[in-house]
Amino acid sequence: MAVLGIDFGTSNTAAGVLAGDRPSLIEVEPGRKTLPTSVFFDFDRKVTTYGSIANVALIDGREGRFMRALKSVLGTPLMREKRQVAYERLTLIEVVARFLRMIRERAEAATGQTYDVALSGRPVRFHSTDDARNAQAEIDLRDAYLIAGFKDVHFMYEPEAAALASGPLDAGSLGLIVDIGGGTSDFSVFERDGDATRVIASHGIRVGGTDFDRAISIDQVMPLLGRGAEVRNAMGAGHHTAPKAIFNDLATWQKIPFTYTPENKRMAADFVKLGVDPRLFSRLQTTLEMELGHDIAFAVEAGKIHINKPDVTDAGIDLRVIERDLWARFNKPQLATILSEHAAAISTCATDTLKMADVRADQISKIVFVGGSSLLHVVENAMVSLFPHASLERAEAFTAVADGLAIAASRPLP
Repeated sequence: MAVLGIDFGTSNTAAGVLAGDRPSLIEVEPGRKTLPTSVFFDFDRKVTTYGSIANVALIDGREGRFMRALKSVLGTPLMREKRQVAYERLTLIEVVARFLRMIRERAEAATGQTYDVALSGRPVRFHSTDDARNAQAEIDLRDAYLIAGFKDVHFMYEPEAAALASGPLDAGSLGLIVDIGGGTSDFSVFERDGDATRVIASHGIRVGGTDFDRAISIDQVMPLLGRGAEVRNAMGAGHHTAPKAIFNDLATWQKIPFTYTPENKRMAADFVKLGVDPRLFSRLQTTLEMELGHDIAFAVEAGKIHINKPDVTDAGIDLRVIERDLWARFNKPQLATILSEHAAAISTCATDTLKMADVRADQISKIVFVGGSSLLHVVENAMVSLFPHASLERAEAFTAVADGLAIAASRPLP
């Protein structure tokens, strides 16, 4: 029975199988072996699009509902709530299932195989401290795979899959997978004996690239929309600070689609009337009325990627979709400060993984960076500080998990 390895990610997804003795990733979009984990429900055409096409539909301003970072909602009550999504009522589990069905169908079309079984990557912990929610997340994802048409699904920790696909490791030495995905950070200490890979310990935390985006947005963008600004009291003298919830939700990928409520729009209109600086709240009102939350999130992500280039010292977040000539500008020292708490949490989790493996930092000879967010300077600097003598491997950062799942899918599953 053919097994399809699927790396269903918060930001991007890939699928693969073994071809000969090497992993082969499916072309899930024309010319591409990864695709954005994005869904767009087109109001006018009454069709659902996925991946880059979904992103383009949003950027082109088509009327519809855009969703991203659905993996971060697994394990929460939101997954099983039936709600109106564009032109039909669906649960988010059904939305994820449709995405996974699309992956299965494209893999079957590309390979001529029928895939009844999936080997799915999963973070070590979907949720850092909530064991019940962590367990429920796997149940939610399993149900989505079954609704997608798979007869069975097995799970493998993502950093352990990446360890299977990592490069050579000297005999007697240890490696550390540093897998910073869109929603989680995962670590595995591993060793090699010939072609066999042995994982000694794995650990994870719910911090990832979308959290970096959120922190940047809250610090740099949302104050331009009124976060922290003063609002006059509707009755009587005095004023108060605008509530933070709406701004925090607008900065959070998975919550953006649920911010465009009549209540929030009325609140923004009231803030325009009562705000000490009404121009700020006018931008908030435009964002909600024009449903520009995801445009802002993509602009923040683009700014984050740009400032991470070696020869760049500062970057701009392009907010001209809201207001002419509106930009948020920040530099590398500011970014390091904004992400310092996340970097500290990632460092702590890496250290805890070593404790679980009962090894010292100086025993790690190689760091393997996996996931696009692992390439951020703040992450690399944190790891180099912990493991100053380890070599760094970045070659397959975007596909290592999918490659490892393809390898594992060719072997007997438990």
